[in-house]
Amino acid sequence: MELAEFLPFGAAIASFLVAGCLVAWVSKQPAGTKEMMDISNAVKEGASAFLKREMKIIIPVAIALTVIIGAFLQPSNGIAFAVGATLSAVAGIISLKITVKAAVRTANMSSHGLGKTFALAFRGGATVGLAVPAMALLAITGLYMIYPDPITIAGVGIGASLIALFIRIGGGIFTKAADMGADLVGKIEVNIPEDDPRNPATIADNVGDNVGDAAGMGSDIYESYIITVLAALLIAALIGAPNFFLYPLLIGSAGMIASIIGVVIVGSKNVKDVMKPLNRSFYVSAIIAIGLNFVFITQFIDESPIAYALFGSTVIGVILVPVIQKITNYYTSYKQNPVKEIADSAKWGYAALTLMGIIKGMQSTGPFMIALVVAIMLSYSIASSVTPEGEDPVLYGIFGTALTAMAMLSLAGIVLSIDAFGPIADNAGGIVEMTKMGEENRKVTDEIDAVGNTTKAVTKGFAIASAALAALAMLQAFQFEAAEVFHDVVLDYSLSNPSIIVGLLVGGLIPFIITGQLINGVSRAAGKMVDEVRRQFKADPGILKGTSKPDYAKCVDIATVASIRELWKPAIVAITAPIILGVLLGPTAVAGLLMGAVITGILLAYHLANTGGAWDNAKKLIEMRGEKGSEIHKVSVVGDIIGDPYKDTAGPALNTVIKLLNTIAIVFVSAFVSILAI
Repeated sequence: MELAEFLPFGAAIASFLVAGCLVAWVSKQPAGTKEMMDISNAVKEGASAFLKREMKIIIPVAIALTVIIGAFLQPSNGIAFAVGATLSAVAGIISLKITVKAAVRTANMSSHGLGKTFALAFRGGATVGLAVPAMALLAITGLYMIYPDPITIAGVGIGASLIALFIRIGGGIFTKAADMGADLVGKIEVNIPEDDPRNPATIADNVGDNVGDAAGMGSDIYESYIITVLAALLIAALIGAPNFFLYPLLIGSAGMIASIIGVVIVGSKNVKDVMKPLNRSFYVSAIIAIGLNFVFITQFIDESPIAYALFGSTVIGVILVPVIQKITNYYTSYKQNPVKEIADSAKWGYAALTLMGIIKGMQSTGPFMIALVVAIMLSYSIASSVTPEGEDPVLYGIFGTALTAMAMLSLAGIVLSIDAFGPIADNAGGIVEMTKMGEENRKVTDEIDAVGNTTKAVTKGFAIASAALAALAMLQAFQFEAAEVFHDVVLDYSLSNPSIIVGLLVGGLIPFIITGQLINGVSRAAGKMVDEVRRQFKADPGILKGTSKPDYAKCVDIATVASIRELWKPAIVAITAPIILGVLLGPTAVAGLLMGAVITGILLAYHLANTGGAWDNAKKLIEMRGEKGSEIHKVSVVGDIIGDPYKDTAGPALNTVIKLLNTIAIVFVSAFVSILAI
C-alpha cells in the first residue's frame, strides 16, 4: 500500500489511540460521593434502557433493508448499508457512554475551580470528537479500497443516515419530552429549581441530555462525514481522474491530524473565559489542516493548475467553519445583542419574548445563506475556471464544492470535541444541583453549560451547512447516474418541465411536514410526562416536602416508549418520498424534490436551531443577572421550553433528512421504472 493510501488509516488509528488515552485519563479522575454515583448510575441505566429498546426496533429494520438492498440492487451496497448502519449506532453508543462517565467526574471537579472543571469536561467531549470521525474515515476508506466504484457503496450513506435519523429523532423526542415535562410542572407550577431531586422527571431529563445531545450528535456527525466523503468520491468517479479519488480521503486525514493537535493543546491553567481556549484550539487545527492539505495535494496528487484550484476549494471550506461559528455565536450567545434583546423583551410578557426569539432566528438565516452562497460560488468558480481542455467544467466546479464540504467535515474532530463537552457540563450541573453541592459549584457548571449551549448551536450550524454543500454534489451525481440508467430518455431538468415543478413543491414541503411531526411528537410525549409528574406530586405530598423519593424510573419509561412510538412517521416520509415520486414521475421529479428539500430544509433547520439556542441563553442571561425566580425569569423559562423541540429535535433532524433523501435517490435510481422510461 502506498503512503497516500495508508494515510487515512494511519490518521484514523492515531485518533483512536489519543481518544483511548483521554478515556483512560477521564476514568482515573475521582467520581465523587456515593450519592453522586447513584445519580450517575440511574442516568446510565435509563440511557441504556432507551438504547436497548430502540435497537430492538432498529436492528430488524436494518437487517431487512440490508437484504433488500443487497438482493434487488447490488450486494456491495447491501454490505455498505450494513457497515454504515452498524457504525452509526456504535457512534451513538460510544458518545453516550463516554459523556455519562465524564459528567459525574466533572460535577465532582467543580469544587476545584473553572479551569480544571472545563478541562475535564472538554477531554471527555474530545474522546467523542476524535473517535467518531475516525470511525467514519476508517469505514469509508475501507469500503472504497474493497469496492473502488463509489456508486456500488452508496448504501453506506443510507445506513449511516437512517440510523442517525432514528437516534436523532428518538433521542430528540426523549430529551425534550423529559425536559419540557420537568420544566412545565417543576419550574412553572410548583416553583422548584431546575434539576431539583424532588422532580420525578429530573433523571429522565438528564438521560435525555445524553441520548439526544450526545448519542444523537455523535451519530449525526458520523453520518455527515460519511455522506460528504461519498459525495466527493461520486463526483471524482464521474470525472475519472485516478488521483482525484484519493484527495477527499487525504483531506479527511489532514483534518484528523489537525484535530488531534487542536485537542491536546487545550489545558486547564489560567482559564477565565472558556471560549478563549476553545477558539485557540480550533484556529490551530484550521491552520494545520490548510497546511497539510497543501502538502498532500502537491506530494500525492500533482502540481497542475487544477490541483491548486482544488486546494483553494479546501481553504474555502476551512474558512467557512469559523464564519458559520461567528454567525451562530452572534445570534445565540448570551454576550451578543440578539440574545440580550430577547432577554430584555421578557419584561413585556410571554408573547413579546416569543416573537422576539422567532424574529432573531429568522434574521439569522440571512448571513448564513450569504456565507453558503459565497462559498459555493467561489469553490465552483475556482475549480471550473482551470478545467483541463476537453473536460466538463461543470463537473470540476461541483467537485470543487464537494471538496469545500469535505474540508469542513475534515475538522469534525475538533468541532465535535468543542460541542460534546456541552451535554457533559449540562449533566454535571444537574448532579451538582441534585446533590446540593453548593452555589459556587453550580456557578462553575453553569458558566461552562452556557458556553456549551452556544457551541452546540455552532455544531448544528456546521452540520446543516455541510448537508447543503454535500447535497449539491449528491444531486449532481444523481443526475449523472439517472442519465446512465435512463440512457434512452432525454431528461429535462428545466423549469418548463412540470415534473420538476412538482418535485420542487413536494421537496420544499417535506421539511415542514417532518418538523410538524417532530414538534407534535415532543408535545404529545411531554403531555404524558406532565401528567405523570402531577400524578406523583398529588399521590405523595411527601415528594415536594423532601421526605419521599420520586419514581424516576416511571418517567424514564414514559419518555422511552413515547419517543420510539413517535419516530416512525418522519422516517417513513424521508425514506418513501423519493422512491414514490421517482416511480410515478421519474428522475426529473426526484431531482426537483432533492433541490426543494435542500432549499427549505437548511433554512428551516438553521432558523429552528438558532431560535431555540437564543431562547435558552436568554433564560441563562436573566439568571446570571440575579433575577432567577422573578416574573421575568418565568417568562424566559417558557421561551426556553418552546425552543427545546426547535433546537434539539426538529432542527438537528432536518439536515439528516436532507442527506437521507439524497442517498435514497442515488441508490434506488434504477428502481424508478417511471412513465418516462416506458
